[in-house]
Amino acid sequence: MDVSAPKWLPEFFPVNPWQQDTYEALYRLFERDFKKSQPVYEGRAVWFFPEMENGKEKIFWHLTSREDKKVGERPPDLRRSERLPWVRPMLDHPEKPEVLAWDHKEGDGAVKTYVWLEDYDFVVIMKKYPDGRRRLITSFWVEYGNTKQKLKKKYSRSILARKQKRPTRNVGPTPSTMGG
Repeated sequence: MDVSAPKWLPEFFPVNPWQQDTYEALYRLFERDFKKSQPVYEGRAVWFFPEMENGKEKIFWHLTSREDKKVGERPPDLRRSERLPWVRPMLDHPEKPEVLAWDHKEGDGAVKTYVWLEDYDFVVIMKKYPDGRRRLITSFWVEYGNTKQKLKKKYSRSILARKQKRPTRNVGPTPSTMGG
């Protein structure tokens, strides 16, 4: 793990070299963090679809592998996999100073919650529902500069939108509004 990573984050999961049983070891971690206890984000449950693929929940594959569209497979993604231990603490601690967390209304109208460790190039994404619950969608290492720029733009837009939604304070009459 990067020595400068926050102390509240666990160590990277050892994935290099990739072993025959690495997925099984990662799945035990996934079970511990997401099945044996349900994560909570801002006081609301975080859940995932229970759909299975190759004997494991589909979300597990989204957290540990990356789709290769050329061959139609999901080979292991070492960067995602080694950071799997970070996902739960990031959801548990969005208030930490290293974490940027925000909701963003996407082009299709869906609201997604981004929990981003910008300085460590790792993001967790959830879909936010009207009742405040969130569904875990994916997490990934931010590998490319253009992806980082897109995340920064979404974060900036959310901050601006949040500021615009704040009600103006009614401080009551002032001498100038009372004719004085």
